[in-house]
Amino acid sequence: MPEEPNADLLVFFSALSDANRLKIIGLLAKAEYSVEELAEMLALRPSTVSHHLSKLSKVGLVSARAEGYYNLYQLNTRSLEEMARTILSRDTLPDLAAGVDMNAYDRKVVKDFTGPDGRLKDIPSQRKKLEAILRHIVLVFEPGEPYSEPQVNEALAHFHPDTASLRRELIASGMMTRDNSGAAYWRAE
Repeated sequence: MPEEPNADLLVFFSALSDANRLKIIGLLAKAEYSVEELAEMLALRPSTVSHHLSKLSKVGLVSARAEGYYNLYQLNTRSLEEMARTILSRDTLPDLAAGVDMNAYDRKVVKDFTGPDGRLKDIPSQRKKLEAILRHIVLVFEPGEPYSEPQVNEALAHFHPDTASLRRELIASGMMTRDNSGAAYWRAE
């Protein structure tokens, strides 16, 4: 089975998905503490605190140093900052949606608003649905290819008899443009 593309992010947030672990991070952000100290402050058993520290340690958020008979735990702020910078950067955030069908909504709207012949039953009044229909309709025009108004109307008539409204909406949405005289239309890139 292929590894989940966001596995690091899921493990990181899983480690933070517990209220007691968040409290531990908050405490360690102020000072170093032993398991016993954390257990008393949080009213938890030392074994439970050790379990939480283990989860936080696995993702690099906490580290321990020996002092006498105890390990003192500290927050690894560098790891936290690096994880935030790496995973939650503008460049990597879009990767979180990898594998999502970005056209599913458009297909549903087109299915709901068209008959078996592909003609619109109605022009949607909701803007988001109208835009989905327009994205579907504009595909009949070749990008960069000029079309006369009669050619545009002929193509739009296959979808709905109100070609003027469809043409106006295609222009308003920026999916099609026209020259200043209105004699030539083309699909926007």
